[in-house]
Amino acid sequence: MDFEMLKEWFTMENIMKLINEYRSFGPLPGILLPMLEAFFPFLPLVLFVMANASAFGLWLGFLFSWMGACVGALLVFLFFRRFGQQKILQFLHRHPSVEKLMKWVEHHGFGPIFLLLCFPFTPSAVVNIVAGLSNVSIGQYLLAVVAGKMVMIFTISFVGYDLNALVTQPVRTIIVTFIIFLLWYVGKRIEVRLNKSVKREHSGG
Repeated sequence: MDFEMLKEWFTMENIMKLINEYRSFGPLPGILLPMLEAFFPFLPLVLFVMANASAFGLWLGFLFSWMGACVGALLVFLFFRRFGQQKILQFLHRHPSVEKLMKWVEHHGFGPIFLLLCFPFTPSAVVNIVAGLSNVSIGQYLLAVVAGKMVMIFTISFVGYDLNALVTQPVRTIIVTFIIFLLWYVGKRIEVRLNKSVKREHSGG
């Protein structure tokens, strides 16, 4: 199975089948899927969260997705914090964009990490790696991850826990579509502002 076929396999139907097939393991599949996304960013976190909410209910689905996403993000952060100085990963430090973002995150701490992780359309894997390579404290990072992922995952869970309502209740569909668009738009605007701030501070320095 090549990469494209693997990506095509991840549909809502297949993920639901996977979760139901391993129901005997309790919440483990619901926690592991979002956790794996932190290591393999091409995996569809939005679909995992929606499937969890549909399979386990709104609150349990949200809890399992939130736990998995936070644990995965923390493991990626700790990996790059521990091994980021090794020769094999030194090229990351030399990348101009990574270097600028690292300095900006170190200077501002909690704020940018929290904001970026609130939105499902920003590259959270990059945020985790950069935070791990930077000197931001583990406490600041953990607080930002727990809070940011909570906002993002609850929003997606709310959309996914009753997918039938999206068809049978057109008003709900319009509201959900608007919320998704708003999250995407605000996330992109924040990303643009962060990039401008990084460039401005870098040129000023």
